[in-house]
Amino acid sequence: MDLLDQRYDVIIVGTGVAGLNCALNLPRDKRVLVICKSKITDCDSYLAQGGICRLKNDEDYDSYFEDTMHAGHYENNPAAVDSMIRGSQEVIGDLVNLGVEFATEADGSFAYTKEGGHSVPRICYHEDSTGKEITTTLLRAVRKLENVVLTEKVTMLDIIERDNCCYGIVALDNASGKVYDVLADYTVLATGGLGGAFGNTTNFGILKGDALAICLDHGVAVDRINYIQVHPTSLYSKKRGRRFLISESVRGEGAYLLDKNFNRFTDELKPRDVVKDAVFAQMKKDGTKFVWLDMRHIPAEKIAAHFPAIVHRCREEGYDVFTQCIPVVPAIHYFMGGIRSDLKGRTTMSRLYAVGETCCNGVHGKNRLASNSLLESLLFAKRAAQDIGSGFTRTDRGQESLALGALDGEKYKEPKKLLARYKNQVKKAVKAAQEGKDINVNYKEN
Repeated sequence: MDLLDQRYDVIIVGTGVAGLNCALNLPRDKRVLVICKSKITDCDSYLAQGGICRLKNDEDYDSYFEDTMHAGHYENNPAAVDSMIRGSQEVIGDLVNLGVEFATEADGSFAYTKEGGHSVPRICYHEDSTGKEITTTLLRAVRKLENVVLTEKVTMLDIIERDNCCYGIVALDNASGKVYDVLADYTVLATGGLGGAFGNTTNFGILKGDALAICLDHGVAVDRINYIQVHPTSLYSKKRGRRFLISESVRGEGAYLLDKNFNRFTDELKPRDVVKDAVFAQMKKDGTKFVWLDMRHIPAEKIAAHFPAIVHRCREEGYDVFTQCIPVVPAIHYFMGGIRSDLKGRTTMSRLYAVGETCCNGVHGKNRLASNSLLESLLFAKRAAQDIGSGFTRTDRGQESLALGALDGEKYKEPKKLLARYKNQVKKAVKAAQEGKDINVNYKEN
């Protein structure tokens, strides 16, 4: 039977850590469909290098809270920050129980690293591939669930809604080109960021913000869509395609940023937006397309143990990090804005949830503190799953039929054009927000 030609209790769009953890925490008696636009591992969660924050102890709370608020320019939602920090030990515990292997000290306690904006080391990590370790572990657990169907290469083209209530999605089977109306009692958007809509980015190219455009079309509130974080250090390359991130943990372990004359020019452990601005200013001053990152003075055994993927990738590009500086340049990295959601993932549309990078619950403010992203995505995705499970009800089938009947089939006949329109719509909305316009009132493209 065709997997897309069925009704589900819950549809989850996205297979990053948010989507997977949501599926993992839904009741086992609920039938769940999880889709992704490309391969299951083509998500930014898989690429996350640095790590995931954890409240070390009660004495760490105040400094962790202040570090997050300060990095976010105090535009954060304090309730969201508090919830994230207090839930961090629970999240790490869940991951360890699933089999995630974090670095440890000789006595078996967590080994913590430090990144920009953090006053103390509080970041759990697995080499320089923490996201891959977590994502693959979650994926392994989800694949064991008999109530969850995972399917690749399916693209969400729209949501099905009537009177501000969601009844499922319109989905494209990328292989066959067939379009389906997939019905569900609840829909969860976990579609990631929007870097793919722009040029120089560390994101997968498929992440263009489709869900944001769809929400704008249907009057679902979207906040701070212009709050896009530029990471200070991606590996400079003349090749086209996604930029390779050089983890902030490298600077956390002592790497220096150098100008064209190999002189330090900034405090490498300031928040990301501050360091990014310093790098751009230095590039302009020097008339260069990059600055240098120097890790030669860091013990070789530490580099080899903590950053094997970075060592390997730099070697592929012709750089030996043990003996050479490497060229780095800022790149679009993380989206702090998104679909408005509360601390349970609820959007402004009934039965529609948003979790992970695609949502905005205010936890990051104007600038994300390093290594809060995996934590935020995992925690609030679990909270969304628990909220769906605890209050689960069926949709009104009569209203659902009316919602289906109102769909305009012409809209989906040329999916490539529709997706291109979504991409342009997102870029226009970002520009409008940069100009101070309220996109939820002034921006809509029919």
